[in-house]
Amino acid sequence: MNGQPLVLGIPSKGRLQENAAAFFARAGLSFVRPRGALDYRGSVAGVPGAELQFLSASEITQQIAAGAVHIGVTGEDLVRETIPDADSRVVLLSALGFGHANVVVAAPRAWIDVATMADLDEVAHDLHHRHGRRMRVATKYVQLTRRFFATHGISDYQIVESAGATEGAPAAGTAEIIVDITSSGATLSSNGLKVLEDGLILKSEANLVASVNASWSEEARRAARSILARIAAAQEAARTAEVRAAVAAVAQDALDRALADHGAHLPFGPPAAGAPLLAHCPRAQAAALAEALVGAGATHASIGAIDYLFTGAVDLSDRLFGRIDAASA
Repeated sequence: MNGQPLVLGIPSKGRLQENAAAFFARAGLSFVRPRGALDYRGSVAGVPGAELQFLSASEITQQIAAGAVHIGVTGEDLVRETIPDADSRVVLLSALGFGHANVVVAAPRAWIDVATMADLDEVAHDLHHRHGRRMRVATKYVQLTRRFFATHGISDYQIVESAGATEGAPAAGTAEIIVDITSSGATLSSNGLKVLEDGLILKSEANLVASVNASWSEEARRAARSILARIAAAQEAARTAEVRAAVAAVAQDALDRALADHGAHLPFGPPAAGAPLLAHCPRAQAAALAEALVGAGATHASIGAIDYLFTGAVDLSDRLFGRIDAASA
């Protein structure tokens, strides 16, 4: 068990793979595929004990649920749809900033009196009462649909599982409404559909997802800690800027006030006499902090980007293994 590697599930093609590779590269983690792009296995450069498997997003989700993949990149929509009791079986470690899409309830735009889920409930009752049939809902998201409709007290409906272009079901006459995923809403609109005002089921994006039930060997844990520490350091660096300033002529109270007003701190402590100040602050506050320091008497101020910022704070791996160890206790 101690020699079992960490298995990372990476999307096998398309924009998701490109974005996933770019995300890991920003953390200094590059993928190695010995036989090129057609190789469905690989490794992570500089991280012993980590194995890559290139799979579809749906396969990654299934393998995480089964414990065959330790950590993978997949959409939250797939996690919530395909893994029962997902919150106890997986850890959503980090949203990755790509693959944005919403799971929504959409009805024909011609239904001018239907704007909310309550209106939809009335339509369902009316269809059943007048025509003796249930309102049909075309979707690939069966479990998400059932849970969402239950929260709105809607039970008079029939799910039509969609294998193709779900948005075409109402026009084809195979369903009255749909539950589908959308990013811009343009496809829904072009098919004469509208999203209900309270019809947002889930705001989804690609996530770094870990399996609680996988077999976490010591080797897998070491590799995961190394990878997650670098990811956390890259994410912290992306949120932070470094401000340097010559502050010999700045009064201490003015310096303290400028730092406090802009959420800044001194990671290496106060500067020695005559040495420049080095502060970290939220990236959005960096320019304002530099201006405030110059306004208070600093003779020079510069702003720099940070590649990685290791803070020693509780990081992604602490959260992950806290959950795993609690589940196995």
